Amino acid sequence: MSLRITFAIAARVLTQLRRDHRTLAIMLVLPCLLISLLWWMFDDLPGNTFDQLGPALLAMFPFIVMFLVTSVTTLRERSGGTLERLLAMPMGKLDFLFGYAIAFGLVAAVQSAAAVALSVGLLGLSIEGPVWLLTVVAVADAVLGSALGLFVSAFARTEFQAVQFMPALVIPQILLCGLFVPRAVLPDVLNAISDVLPLSYAVDAMEHLTRSSSTGEVWTDLAVVTAYAVAGLALGAGTLRRRSE
Repeated sequence: MSLRITFAIAARVLTQLRRDHRTLAIMLVLPCLLISLLWWMFDDLPGNTFDQLGPALLAMFPFIVMFLVTSVTTLRERSGGTLERLLAMPMGKLDFLFGYAIAFGLVAAVQSAAAVALSVGLLGLSIEGPVWLLTVVAVADAVLGSALGLFVSAFARTEFQAVQFMPALVIPQILLCGLFVPRAVLPDVLNAISDVLPLSYAVDAMEHLTRSSSTGEVWTDLAVVTAYAVAGLALGAGTLRRRSE
């Protein structure tokens, strides 16, 4: 693995994203718009509904957006022959993967920082823990979405097929992460399933930061999310081939 090549790949991806204004808007603006829309929906309801749902939304929207954009973007590289040409160069698989991870990680950092600033600063989401740690969790969750997107792009032949992985990998995590029903009251089987889904730990970390100023449990949850992201990159490395089929 060469750092020079890795950063060159990252710079190339960032340049492509900068020229693709529509994709860039989806990645940076869409999560903020969705969070604002839900805040508006709950604003006139009694109770602190947004404070209850806000942490899960901060974990969910960046994860979904980064999963979709990364899977589709990487699939274009594979189907268009760009990946094959890149791997024909003196470059390792990890150079390609970590280059993409760095590029999308930087975008995820901007996206998550904007979503946290909006939620806490303008929409009034109550936070007991440090805001910077909330941002770190949001970034890790978005990077996790990118890592899974890189992985599933190997199993799709068209962009539509890439989107079809959402019902299999993303929607179950949304249903079981605690957004609709607290995980503690889920049936035993569903609770056990939620324990192995990474989005559950991202939501747990977010919710803990809104309830308590202690950070011990947050770091544990963050470590789990990071481990899943690294595992996703490792699995993605195994799907890269020197020649397209």
